[in-house]
Amino acid sequence: MSQSVRTSPDGCGQALSEAYDTALLDLDGVVYAGGNAIAHAVESLAVARAGGMHLAYVTNNALRTPDAVAVHLTELGIPTGADDVITSAQAVARLISEQVPAGARVLVIGGEGLRVALRERGLEPVESADDDPAAVVQGYGGPELPWGRFAEASYAVARGVPWFASNTDLTIPGARGIGPGNGAAVEVVRIATGAEPQVAGKPLPPMHRETILRTGAERPLVVGDRLDTDIEGAFNGEVDSLLVLTGVTDGAQLLAAPPQHRPTYVDADLRGLLTGQPEVVADGDGFRCGGWAAVARAERLELDGGGAALDGLRALCAAAWTVAGEGSCALDAGKALARLGL
Repeated sequence: MSQSVRTSPDGCGQALSEAYDTALLDLDGVVYAGGNAIAHAVESLAVARAGGMHLAYVTNNALRTPDAVAVHLTELGIPTGADDVITSAQAVARLISEQVPAGARVLVIGGEGLRVALRERGLEPVESADDDPAAVVQGYGGPELPWGRFAEASYAVARGVPWFASNTDLTIPGARGIGPGNGAAVEVVRIATGAEPQVAGKPLPPMHRETILRTGAERPLVVGDRLDTDIEGAFNGEVDSLLVLTGVTDGAQLLAAPPQHRPTYVDADLRGLLTGQPEVVADGDGFRCGGWAAVARAERLELDGGGAALDGLRALCAAAWTVAGEGSCALDAGKALARLGL
């Protein structure tokens, strides 16, 4: 994928699982939500794997270890080894190891996933700002993380200890809805100290580097549900992406996406890996996909025709992104999206 401004989703004449050698799959909101498999995920991944596609699971959630994630996925019916899981904890641990002495102490504000990743890099996790840490690292610690952990981070950071964050996702999807993510916790320490952390996770380069190093992917396809992490991460890594609508992104957010948040492909769920993608073509002063035609007017996006709702969404994306150019589309799309049930 080039860094030129994307003005439309791409088409693909073969199944995506055949066009790309490796799927770099986000977990929360793509494969599962709140621990339960998302509809069609297990079956779709099984077919993609049987066809020869390598499946790698790339998550900004630093709470669990790769072993624990692999066990969970296997229990859901998705056979997975720990080597198939790449976490932001691993990416941030590598980043820290490149900047502190071997064997250095690192104050951990987060879960076991961070501790295991740090030990993998020969670093020593510690619990207090008084343990003379060479760095502070913050990652998602789950809803039970005590408030006092943020104080420990703040004490060390205020003393000038280098501060790292596995990721800065403000939210995380769960079985009961959308909850606060590690980015919300990072804000607590930022407010207390006025400092800025070095961040490793999606959409930033350290996470992409970690993923490519561990998977050896040559033709990767990033698959995610978030525009500001998964899709922007693919943009920064100059690789193609598939947005699935099973997580946090809705139609309105997709239409308003700036260039770095525009996916190569759009589909409802992971069944999109198993099919080609329809072409979106220019049609007069608008765009057509399947039986739908979309056009940008002075104040709104208009949609005419019928057929598969996703084709209508793809046509609307082309109309919205073309008129927005390098910016974000602010045209009213409410009526058009309502026609699609989105």
